[in-house]
Amino acid sequence: MDQPTPAHPVRWLITGVSSGLGRALAEAALRRGDHVAGTVRSEAARAAFTAIAPGRSIGMTLEITDHHAVRSVVVAAEAELGRIDILVNNAGYGLVGGVEEASMAEIRAQFEVNLFGPVALMQAALPAMRARRAGRILNVSSVSGLVGWPSLGIYSGSKFALEGISETLALELAPLGIKLTLIEPGGLRTDFAGRSRTNTARRIAEYDATVGESRRILAAHAGHETGSPEKAAEAMLAIADHPSPPLRILLGSDALGYVTGKFAAESEAVAEWASFSRSIDS
Repeated sequence: MDQPTPAHPVRWLITGVSSGLGRALAEAALRRGDHVAGTVRSEAARAAFTAIAPGRSIGMTLEITDHHAVRSVVVAAEAELGRIDILVNNAGYGLVGGVEEASMAEIRAQFEVNLFGPVALMQAALPAMRARRAGRILNVSSVSGLVGWPSLGIYSGSKFALEGISETLALELAPLGIKLTLIEPGGLRTDFAGRSRTNTARRIAEYDATVGESRRILAAHAGHETGSPEKAAEAMLAIADHPSPPLRILLGSDALGYVTGKFAAESEAVAEWASFSRSIDS
């Protein structure tokens, strides 16, 4: 079933709207007259978001790792908006550090926010979408959900996992008229390099040439990324409105370059080892 372009005003539930891409997307949607329920983590941020467009911007406090609270927020958003046309899983952060350097507590915390929180939100929002046989889900992944880098292994792992679950869920939802798209930005000039990024407590000197160098590159690029969050938000509006959106959309020339380079190298490697791969057939 092909879903028509949504009628305006669209009703959105967007996580993480206090700043960055989530805030840019919420403001872009509000400018065109849509209604947005946006989650934040403090009462002050909730009040500030609600004041943007009274009656259409609805701030909601949420700790995304509290799955009971997730369900309550979805119910409240549906009651306030009338329906959720588009769910945007945007909230997240990046853990910077080598895989060996990361503690299990740090790893679990990364997956709780970047993976389990979005899955809980989708599970909570899908029953109403299934009943209407309509709805959109935009899961904000990253170019790091397709390409691995030293120092971002755990972050990439959380995004790789989100990619796999989302790809499968999109197949399950297709017959129900619900569409899912993975948003895969490269570097954006947001606070991701600041308060939305944390470092592992442990550092191992032997990894300085790889993990350490990546840390230095990330720090040097902070604030100078090529991607505009405002342009990324407009691109997401276009994807949300498209009658046949792609499963994945790369945002930014850097993301496009990294991924096309990886895919070309992997295609060559698969071809080189194809006869070996077939050797186990009986």
